[in-house]
Amino acid sequence: MADLRLTTSSFLVLGIIDKLGEASAYDVKVEAGRTVAPFWSVPHAQVYAQCDRLLAAGLLAQVRQESGRNRRVLTLTDPGRRALRDWLDDTGFVPVEARERNILKLWFGARAESLAPVQLAEHRRTLGEYEELAGSVGELLTPGQREALEFGIRYERMMTEFWEWVRRHREEHAPDR
Repeated sequence: MADLRLTTSSFLVLGIIDKLGEASAYDVKVEAGRTVAPFWSVPHAQVYAQCDRLLAAGLLAQVRQESGRNRRVLTLTDPGRRALRDWLDDTGFVPVEARERNILKLWFGARAESLAPVQLAEHRRTLGEYEELAGSVGELLTPGQREALEFGIRYERMMTEFWEWVRRHREEHAPDR
């Protein structure tokens, strides 16, 4: 395992399997989509590849389910639990890599007058969903899950404010016609 480079996607797989107790790669993919996708997306193929890598490295163990489709069910090994715990305890700073497609479009000259209304509507919609979720199940979430949801709420508020600013800025600086 010493030469295995674990990525954030590796830890995402370990963390989900740890939370579920046991899971197939498909279960990991579904749970990631249901829970962490708003702030950390991972392509489906990468989930399967990570499961294979972690299994080969001894961080996961597998059992074949005898019933049904003979699915491969994965669990954390003791080294897998240690690797996850070490990662959770690591307080090192890693700069955020913002990957906002429409910000990139602005950079290259896209029409803000076209982008801003759509972005505003979508970020407001998502903000509403997060706020509704916080109001309906917020008390049922673990502290970390509630904090991650709060991140989503604050992010959507920030993006709404940003696109409102873009719209106003373009209106204020539009050439006289």
